[in-house]
Amino acid sequence: MQPAVIQQLLDLNNTFYQTFGKAFAVTRRRIQPGIARCLAGFSPIGDWLDLGCGGGTVADVWAKTPARQGHYLGVDFSPVLLEEARQTVQCPADERIRTDFCQADLASLAWKDCLTPGNPFGAPDQFDVISAFAVFHHIPDSSVRQKICEAIYEYLKPGGIFVLSVWQMQNSPKLMARLQPWERANLSPELLEEGDVLMDWRFTLPGQPEQTGLRYVHLFAAEELAGLAAQSGFEIVDTFESDGENGRLGLYQIWKKPLSFAD
Repeated sequence: MQPAVIQQLLDLNNTFYQTFGKAFAVTRRRIQPGIARCLAGFSPIGDWLDLGCGGGTVADVWAKTPARQGHYLGVDFSPVLLEEARQTVQCPADERIRTDFCQADLASLAWKDCLTPGNPFGAPDQFDVISAFAVFHHIPDSSVRQKICEAIYEYLKPGGIFVLSVWQMQNSPKLMARLQPWERANLSPELLEEGDVLMDWRFTLPGQPEQTGLRYVHLFAAEELAGLAAQSGFEIVDTFESDGENGRLGLYQIWKKPLSFAD
């Protein structure tokens, strides 16, 4: 994909979240069943990096998990959502738990700056778990997504876990009916990759007119995610669908970094 097209898609989503961040956060204050399943399946002890942390819903549940010990670092490009996260997370008065948030762009790998030696968050060099819930479908270009996966591998401890989820709008005729022509974003479909779609978003706050916006989304198949895992050196531990009225609007995969090249 041409660099100018990648940037245009990123700008489209950046504009959306800057414009509608607060309203969008209102719709995401309940943790999704698939995320809850992932959180319940991991040890409460360990350091966690959450890429695309949004308004802090995951961070709040993480901090309140019984017997929790470790450092949580949430990363997001949106200052609006990060401010929501800082207000949302209620961390217990426990020196064994620490939560921090860092503003950085995921697609450009600028989030790695949050982890440089001597970073102000005291973040570790490697994490026990890295998550990217509902993030990768907003990252344009397969090569960009591959580079992010390789960086994630680098920042995981041997035996560490990467868990991600992507939207499965193709399992909902209602959502697929809301896809928009690329001309609305001043883009030609020929410039995009297979699976790239333009989705509208609608939300109405009490006493206010309906708000509408546009977002770029990439529709993944499980096989495409599996390819990313294999090319990055991960082992796939689990794949499942969850969320939404039909329980199939989110595709989840759990990847593991091998303990050694011999494992």
